[in-house]
Amino acid sequence: MTSAQSELIRYTSGEGVATIELSNPPANAYSYDMFRQMDDAILRARMDESVHVLVLRGAGDKFFCAGADIAMLDRVTPEFKYYFCLHANETLLRLENTQKLVIAAMNGHCVGGGLEVALAADLRVARAGGGKVGLPEVGLGVLPGTGGTQRLARLIGKSKAIELMVRGDRMTMEEARDLGLVNWLLPSDGFWSGVDELARSFCPPGKASRAVGAIKRAVQSGRDLSVEAGLALERELQQQLFASEDAREGLRAFVESRPPRFQGK
Repeated sequence: MTSAQSELIRYTSGEGVATIELSNPPANAYSYDMFRQMDDAILRARMDESVHVLVLRGAGDKFFCAGADIAMLDRVTPEFKYYFCLHANETLLRLENTQKLVIAAMNGHCVGGGLEVALAADLRVARAGGGKVGLPEVGLGVLPGTGGTQRLARLIGKSKAIELMVRGDRMTMEEARDLGLVNWLLPSDGFWSGVDELARSFCPPGKASRAVGAIKRAVQSGRDLSVEAGLALERELQQQLFASEDAREGLRAFVESRPPRFQGK
């Protein structure tokens, strides 16, 4: 296990999983400085060949993230706000473009920009009874400006996304799961051990992490392409996997009627 402590982001890695923790108590609100540190952590995990899965979490047990630091936004210039949003967009796109599975562990309230961060993950797991979920920015006279208008609509459909954002509703974790915002709901007791078990289930030797990453890239990069272009991307990724050690192991194990032992290579 390796660990590095920074002021606003805590990065740890071990057993194939890198954890990026938003650490700004009490609400883990984010700022430009936090996003710069998050950007660095994403790159660190991307370039580490021993990391197969990334987990995003909030410090403590009350908040995943309450979104942007409103006091900070109130005192900076409109130009700073624009570049702050631009950098946040770039950071979350980097997260989406990293060819490793990203899981958001929604351990507490996940509202505003916090939900927008979670939406940039590939999968979301929430703590039962852990808090509220929503995009209430309309109540501040603004819109969800860290990708919410785009990612929420792609996830749950245009009409329902507009409804949630213009009403500014906050829902329970259970309601978020029923709506398709959350993939898994885990009990509060043992939540973190459950998250760890889930993350490691996508790592070698049980899972071919290169294939997992390629599936992610095919979906993330291909969703806005034509079907023909998306199929071309899929073929190229498949060809890369056919040349991998894990594909050879997977096919051999099937023929030999035994469980495969993947290496992430």
